[in-house]
Amino acid sequence: MIALNATTLQKKHERFMMKTLTIRNIDDDLGKFLKKKAEESGTSLNSCIINILKEKAGLLKKQFSKKYNDLDELAGTWNKKDYEQFNKNISSFEKIDEEMWK
Repeated sequence: MIALNATTLQKKHERFMMKTLTIRNIDDDLGKFLKKKAEESGTSLNSCIINILKEKAGLLKKQFSKKYNDLDELAGTWNKKDYEQFNKNISSFEKIDEEMWK
């Protein structure tokens, strides 16, 4: 059994007061799910749970961040064998077709 603490912000009298909520009886499956979601979103478990609660309550503000679909996550992950295989696969791209340039 896992116990989690979640913190939320509530505006009261022009000051922000933190509220603490303790969630008990989290089974292993839910605990694993929440940890996986947090890892996937790159946030802490606490932030992930708050975002899930806000989303389900309709309180999550839409963020307009640009999503990139580039290859940054692959940078630095190739070994020498991967590099050599890639170069072998693209070697035909470097051949010049002399007939085409006449």
